[in-house]
Amino acid sequence: MPSKKIELENLYDEGEQWIQNLGEKTVHAKRMGGRFRDIKWISMLFWTPFFIGPYLTWNDKQAILFDMDNRQYHLFDITIFPQDIWLLTVILLFLAILLAAVTTVLGRVFCGYVCFQTVWTDIFTQIEQWIEGAPMQRRKLEQASMGIAKFKLKIIKHFLWIVIALLSGVTWMLYFNVTWADYFSGNVSITTIAITGAIALGAYVFAGFMREQTCLWICPYSRIQGAMVDEQTILPTYDHYRGESRGKLKKGVYVEDNGDCIDCNQCVAVCPTGVDIRKGQEYGCITCGLCIDACDSVMEKVGKPKGLIRYTSLAELEFKQEPKALYKRPRVIVYSAIILAAVSTLVYGMSTLAPMDLKVLHDRQPLFVKLSDGSIRNKYELKVMNKTDKDMRVNITFESQIQDLKSNRTLDAVTIPTGNVKSIFVYLSAYEANVGKKNEVNFVVKSDQSTLEYDTQFFTPGSVQ
Repeated sequence: MPSKKIELENLYDEGEQWIQNLGEKTVHAKRMGGRFRDIKWISMLFWTPFFIGPYLTWNDKQAILFDMDNRQYHLFDITIFPQDIWLLTVILLFLAILLAAVTTVLGRVFCGYVCFQTVWTDIFTQIEQWIEGAPMQRRKLEQASMGIAKFKLKIIKHFLWIVIALLSGVTWMLYFNVTWADYFSGNVSITTIAITGAIALGAYVFAGFMREQTCLWICPYSRIQGAMVDEQTILPTYDHYRGESRGKLKKGVYVEDNGDCIDCNQCVAVCPTGVDIRKGQEYGCITCGLCIDACDSVMEKVGKPKGLIRYTSLAELEFKQEPKALYKRPRVIVYSAIILAAVSTLVYGMSTLAPMDLKVLHDRQPLFVKLSDGSIRNKYELKVMNKTDKDMRVNITFESQIQDLKSNRTLDAVTIPTGNVKSIFVYLSAYEANVGKKNEVNFVVKSDQSTLEYDTQFFTPGSVQ
């Protein structure tokens, strides 16, 4: 009689094929209660701020606003201009590495609980179940010929899908200085309509029709996740040592060599991507844990221990190794170091974000001009940017060790409009004999909120020889 190990090695021969869902039929996943289903519902609240964000106000203004026309990006009290767009790069780096780090530790939990595709699909399929019934009823409805009853159900379902899709598209555009009144009055641009339609169509098609196919064939994350996980990664895993060989449960009948798996297929029935977890890890698994809920429920009913399918690592299941501490895993250490660097840079950048910006350009054509009285004149262009949401009044002064360095005019207070850059031309003159080697000039621009300084030089014929 072959050993159990040999049976496991020969489990997937010609009679057991690794079948991947190619989209030839719709996956109607069964909904079953449990702790991981509850976690999925709770995790959907992650997207609540997306829908309420456009309606939040701060200082009588929209709290989160991306004003593309004026190139201003408002986040409560913070106003970001294109000059500070490097912060977005740091944020994207942080999110990308955070995703990689989480994948290394817990697999595709982002996909299973937070990904917008997963969440929207879950909402769409819940609506489908409310209207068309349980999975078996939906399959029968698909096979039935089109009649009044079926047409009515389809119309209601697709109407609700379209409403949610349009709400998603409109909500996105509300962050870009568009209002509901603009839509109802028709005061929207072709670009706004196109973007709204593209987002709505994407949500409608991907969440309503493609569903798991988006995760399997379109999303690049499913393809690259294999490079992020290792034998220490905790994933939903079927304990084949305990479960095999499978066999249908018969009341009062004991079958020798049968494992705990009764081949009920409930783990497959609840999987939103149609994966059979008993066949090992597949890239279609989004690690949502719904198969664990289903299996635990069955095990409880047949009087067997829970955990036939559970979150565990390959090292623990196959080699009985205790999970390594995170600080002993090289990948986690590297990812954590990058995350820490990104967060530190982001915190520093946000904390040092000045309400104005100053650049001083020395005229190069020519570097200096010799005046009729023998003095030397240099021309400077001060570019002052107001990075606040209100007009700013600034005072301009200069400091230098050059004796008798003068400006051709009095530097009065200047008003800089909100979000604008204003050029202020300053002409300084001095006698070459008074310049010497100490030719530094320090411009000081001061407002009520901030003071900026900029060091430059005063050029003479002797300094450029």
